[in-house]
Formats: sequence, C-alpha cells, structure tokens
Amino acid sequence: MQSITIFGDIHANLPALEAVLADMEARGLSPLYCLGDLVGYGTFPNEVTSIIREKNIPTIMGNYDQGVGNDSDDCGCAYTSKEAEALGKRSIAWTNQNTSSDNKLFLRQLPSDIPLQLDGLRVRLVHGSPRKINEYLFADRPDATLERLLDMAEAEVLVCGHTHIPYHRTLPSGRHVVNAGSVGKPKDGNPQACYVVLEANNRDLTVTFRRVPYDVERAARAIESSAMPHEYAEMLRTGTG
Repeated sequence: MQSITIFGDIHANLPALEAVLADMEARGLSPLYCLGDLVGYGTFPNEVTSIIREKNIPTIMGNYDQGVGNDSDDCGCAYTSKEAEALGKRSIAWTNQNTSSDNKLFLRQLPSDIPLQLDGLRVRLVHGSPRKINEYLFADRPDATLERLLDMAEAEVLVCGHTHIPYHRTLPSGRHVVNAGSVGKPKDGNPQACYVVLEANNRDLTVTFRRVPYDVERAARAIESSAMPHEYAEMLRTGTG
C-alpha cells in the first residue's frame, strides 16, 4: 500500500497551516504535496510561504500565487458580485504590498502541475484543472467533461483545489477526481481546515478527508487588525467564504 497527503488553498492563514501540519505529523503522514494558493485573503503571506519553502514541500502554482508572484492586480478569481470583486481587489493589493520580493520570486517559479505514481495509478495534481489554473471543477461537472480532463491529464486520478469545497467523484471509467478542499478558507460551511489522504493498494484507491480544528479567532482577528477587508474574518468563522 502507498499513500500521499495533499493540501492546498492555504491563503495566508498561518494558524490553519500550523494546525494541519501538526496533525499530519502526529499521524505520521508523508509524503506531502501542496496544490498552491499560499497567499491572498489572510494576513500571513510571508509566514505561510516561508514554511512551505523551509519544509521543501512540492507545491504547484495557484492562481493567487501567479498574480502575487507577478505583482499583478488580477488574482484570476471569478467573482459573483461587484461587491465581492471590490473586496478581491483590496485583498490582492494588500497581499502584493505585504509579500516579500524573495517570496514573490518563489511563487512565480512554481510549476503548473505535478505528475505522480501511486501504486501503479497515474496521479496528476493541478490547482484548477489540467487546462486552466483558475478553472473551477465543482462536484456537479458532467461525467463526460471530467473524463476528457482526465484524458488531458493522462491520469487515472486527478487531484484539484481552487473551489475550496472537498469531494471525491468516481467516474464511469473507474477513474477518480478528488478536490482537496481548503486549509485556510473553507467554503463548505465547515470552518475547520481540510486536507486529503490518498491510499492505493493494488490500484484500489481510498480517499480520506481530514478536518482539523484550528485557532480561527487568531486568524480572524489578524484580518480585523489589518487593512485587509474585514469581511474575510467572518468568512473564516462561518466557513462560507
């Protein structure tokens, strides 16, 4: 049996990242892989990026990493309202201003995907989808669409993030799509941090989502003590952001 542990969408939430890494260590989980979006929305972009760098965790580029790494005012996000877009513009402006040039260099050099072998299964890690860094692969995508994306990824298992909503779909072909959820900005109504463990035994895949409580108030109060939009603090408290 082989296993890998995958997490992502940390979004500068240091308390959540610390809790998740401690949980993984307590469970003896390795190797670890990160799906990106280290920065944005939270107030600890340098601390989060530094931890990922220090631990040498293989990490792919998220859309927010791409934006901040290139000092862009566009995070590649899809907003559902003008109000959300205005908050997002303030978020990336704050993050650009408060992320070190050294960490920006690291962010813009991250790879777009990571191919893996898990007990004979071909696995592809992406942030959004195999064709676009900021494509949202929600759980209700048609089977045919996901099958085509797996063909494109040349994989039996596609692991993505970006939506911040965890799920596992087994397709008619027997292949799998897994969304790892979000460490630092869950959007499924559960404020606890989320990561996923994939185990394969004779190509039989088991997917286990782990939810980890963390000091939400520490992260929320840090937002409220900064020029980052305070609305993001309440999103952390409710797990709906």
